[in-house]
Amino acid sequence: MYLTPQRILLAGATGLTGEHLLDRLLSEPTVLRVLAPTRRPLAEHPRLDNPQGELPSLLPTLGGPLDIAFCCLGTTIKQAGSQEAFRAVDHDLVVAVAQRARALGARHFLVVSALGADPRSSVFYNRVKGEMEESLRAMDWPQLTIARPSLLLGERSETRLVEQLAAPLARLIPGKYRSIHACTLARALWRLALEEQDGVRVVESDELRRLGR
Repeated sequence: MYLTPQRILLAGATGLTGEHLLDRLLSEPTVLRVLAPTRRPLAEHPRLDNPQGELPSLLPTLGGPLDIAFCCLGTTIKQAGSQEAFRAVDHDLVVAVAQRARALGARHFLVVSALGADPRSSVFYNRVKGEMEESLRAMDWPQLTIARPSLLLGERSETRLVEQLAAPLARLIPGKYRSIHACTLARALWRLALEEQDGVRVVESDELRRLGR
């Protein structure tokens, strides 16, 4: 069954995937309102509500009602400055966004996680992503969609040397390990938002590429 979400929260609208997803949402004539809190102002649009400031401070002030929420938040340990600061964004802040979205009436939460997310992983990054997924599952969402993209391609505002070096090889790897472009991921997220499928759905990178064609 396909529904058309009309009132949407987008967290992470200035990120690599979030920028593409915001453009997609605002191009949909059936979308009445996109609530996109950001640090810096976004380009004005008649259907965009863009409160500005630090997200943890903004969350309690956000108003609804909402149909669905997208969370495209994510950082790196280098950007964050420490493992604790990384966890504060990729776990704590994601969960806080989900809690606020649920309080405002959203019944479907779509989150960008990562390939290899596993709460028992020996890799810190993957472990935090897995713990984030576990925390969202524990909230008992009517519908929870977890997207696990591989290496994301696209033009970032900051340089990530490891990703630049890995990108040529990641384009050649088959299956879910093959890289995915951020605009493809954004298209896939919107398509997933239109599907009503109660419970938890985990979507690996190869399926995301197919959905985002």
